[in-house]
Amino acid sequence: MKLENYEMHLPSYSIGSDVYGQIKEICSPFGTKVLIISGVKSYEASASKLLRAMEESGFTLIGQEYFGGECTYANVEQLRALAVYKEADMVFAVGGGKCLDTCKCLCIEDKKPIFTFPTIASNCAACTSVSIMYQEDGTFLKPHFFLKPAEHAFIDTEIMAKAPEKYLWAGIGDTYAKYYEATISSRGEELQHFTALGVSMSRMCLDPLVQYGEKAYQDNQRGVCSYELEQAVLSIVVTTGIVSIFLTRDFTPDYNSGLAHAIFYALTAYPVIEQEHLHGEVVGFGVLYALLCDGQEEEFQKIYQLNQKLHLPLKLQDIGITRAQFEETIERIPQMSDVRHYPYAITREMLLEAMERLENA
Repeated sequence: MKLENYEMHLPSYSIGSDVYGQIKEICSPFGTKVLIISGVKSYEASASKLLRAMEESGFTLIGQEYFGGECTYANVEQLRALAVYKEADMVFAVGGGKCLDTCKCLCIEDKKPIFTFPTIASNCAACTSVSIMYQEDGTFLKPHFFLKPAEHAFIDTEIMAKAPEKYLWAGIGDTYAKYYEATISSRGEELQHFTALGVSMSRMCLDPLVQYGEKAYQDNQRGVCSYELEQAVLSIVVTTGIVSIFLTRDFTPDYNSGLAHAIFYALTAYPVIEQEHLHGEVVGFGVLYALLCDGQEEEFQKIYQLNQKLHLPLKLQDIGITRAQFEETIERIPQMSDVRHYPYAITREMLLEAMERLENA
């Protein structure tokens, strides 16, 4: 198959306990006037360190705005209308995935320089070229793709080590899902160069977390910035971001998702999912279903044991869903776009059998 010309833009990042010291070198070519857009708690966690680094580097903070609490087009437009946004040379997006995705949707579309400062390790938003958009009621809307990611991601592991451990915990579930979904979605196909790269690299979304995940989680609980924690953060924030870029192109099938994500997005119809649970937490639960439906018994046992060690969900009650609710959800899961490109059709019978296996384990 012959493709048209294409281009790939991969993320640029710094990681460590003192990466904010690199702001001057990396950001100064874009100007000096900075608008910070953040979450509430993330700003509190990073402000003293970030503002000190900006002052020492000669940058001027012209404003600090909160992103709105949800990644919606309405919040994007509210930020776009701000005079301080128009005045800024660049935006520093500080926070979790929804904040970073909101800022990417705003700035990348406007060709305004954006730098990401993730404060939790729950997702790869800091390094991806996609924003996950939601409806006003918190239910999933659609992915919004860009040609390139943010200019640079500053990943401060000291800040992440002090963040609530539930975010790393959920990030682990979302990240190992990438490997299983990529390999299943691409099974049996002749892959283009970038897709083959993405599928091959996705192995690094699994192996470091099996090796270091439990220790990283324990260190996060103690606020310790360790080697194991850094390896887990790299898998969650960087590796998954790079794999995502390779696996998602507007002229190719989407190998970037699969059954685990279809289960999550279908379950967002129930408010308890968004209100009381994290994305990666539920996706990690969905991986158990994906492996059972795919007949991967050995891999299922590996992830089941990892979830046990990390106290990730193993049963429906762990995510606040009843059997009746899940049976209703089963009607929606096969229709989700995440399984549109899959090597076989997802059936009600598969999902019911997987449910019985897990609920009776």
